[in-house]
Amino acid sequence: MEKWLKYVEIKRMLEQGYSKAKVAEKFNISRGTLYKYLNMSPDEMSIWLASCKTRRKKLDVFKGMILNWLREFPDVSAAQIFDWIQDRFPEFKVGESSVRSYVRNLRKEYDLPRTKEERQFQAIEDTPMGQQAQVDFGQIKVKTMEGKMVKLYFVAFVLSNSRYKYVEWLNRPFTTKDLIMAHENAFQYFGGIPYEIVYDQDRIIIVSENYGDLIMTKEFEVFRHSHQLKIYMCRAFDPQSKGRIENVVGFVKKNFAKFRIFTNCDSWNEQCLRWLERTGNGKVHNITKKRPVEVFQEEKKHLRPALPLIDATNNNKQKYTNLNSSITRTVRKDNTILFKSNRYSVPLGTYSPFGTVVTLLVEEQTLKIIDQETGEMIGEHEISLEVGKLIQDRKHTRDRNKGIAEFIDLVANQFEDKKLAAKYIGRVRKKNPRYIRDQLQLISKYIDQASAEEKNEALHKCMNLKLLSGSEFADMLEHVKRQRQVNNTVSTANDKVVQPLHVQGSATIHVKPVLRNIDDYISIMEGN
Repeated sequence: MEKWLKYVEIKRMLEQGYSKAKVAEKFNISRGTLYKYLNMSPDEMSIWLASCKTRRKKLDVFKGMILNWLREFPDVSAAQIFDWIQDRFPEFKVGESSVRSYVRNLRKEYDLPRTKEERQFQAIEDTPMGQQAQVDFGQIKVKTMEGKMVKLYFVAFVLSNSRYKYVEWLNRPFTTKDLIMAHENAFQYFGGIPYEIVYDQDRIIIVSENYGDLIMTKEFEVFRHSHQLKIYMCRAFDPQSKGRIENVVGFVKKNFAKFRIFTNCDSWNEQCLRWLERTGNGKVHNITKKRPVEVFQEEKKHLRPALPLIDATNNNKQKYTNLNSSITRTVRKDNTILFKSNRYSVPLGTYSPFGTVVTLLVEEQTLKIIDQETGEMIGEHEISLEVGKLIQDRKHTRDRNKGIAEFIDLVANQFEDKKLAAKYIGRVRKKNPRYIRDQLQLISKYIDQASAEEKNEALHKCMNLKLLSGSEFADMLEHVKRQRQVNNTVSTANDKVVQPLHVQGSATIHVKPVLRNIDDYISIMEGN
């Protein structure tokens, strides 16, 4: 019916004097398709439309198989299905666009919408003041005064507690030296240095994650050591682990850079500093409900000194009294709900991409969170009198140690001295708490290929030498294996005696070379 109406409308517009180009543009069709419609009479058009309804499609031979895939893997893409068909039936020729159209029609016909498993997020308490900063890069294309597009690069810093920001721009990609200089400028802007910095895995910072024994670029490692910085490197493809700086990068792009005219880098950086003062650090933060510049006045007291600190002014906290209301809220992605400018936790997994609605009951100073579907109470919190706070029930948090204890026992039990092994792994965990699972996997991989004596000797040596990482244990184990091979290589009675090729050469076998004192060689090298 849709194509018939389009056919009738095309005929009508041409009769009214519209050009063919205008008609094709209106219906978003090619000129070839337009001429195809014009060359058909109404009867021919009717016959063609009827044939389209009964025509067998090329992919119908795989219809049952494709339906099974869609039911078994709801998130499968048409591109994957196209690849699977090519893999199983290489002789079958079909275009990828045809597969996309066919899969799209099957989803509509059999009500098989594409679903995607959503990652569950947990709200995290703010780090202590002065403890942590997060750093990330961004880039954007902007217009110059001549109307040309130019790509600009920036690095952004944010103090995790106060959300106080600093941004620096270049008209070329950052090098390690550029990044180090930007750090120095940021520390001057903050008036101090945090103890820990969170980064993405960028090639100008890190060479390899190396199972937790981070290998930095040479210049950055010198910088890190000179400032005594603790580095926290995010996992690859996991931007959510540094959400504060990810939000800052987006804020800088959309609020500062977008639609702004670029003249030169110096002017651009000056404009950005004014924007930070006015907006980036001056506006009330959406989560904390405070201005970063005000909270920063307190946080900078906790930074390690870099420059003389500026006198601070205290931020007055807004308070709330008796609240008597019954309202609804939609659960946020980090499994919290907003109430009076604070975040209150709900059990992990409550969030749904389709929207989970809960009812809030306020009884004096207690907030009760009720599941609308079941009527059960899923959370109960004391109402905070402050703003911008995260109020979290420990029962709602993820057990981050779940599975680690069992893994430690499994690895320790593969040694003869299980207590010593458990003690060693405990020290490894204390040194590399974030990478303990990776450390255990590396240790487990190498001890599976070693004898009991080799494992235990490597364990004792690592404990004595305080080699507290999986890679160092693996290196020690390989060293022990090589030493044992050398020690086990001894002469036996079955060894064959080497025979000279010529009889006259038998006497030379027992000749010993003359040994000269090493001082003679040193004297010659010195020119004497």
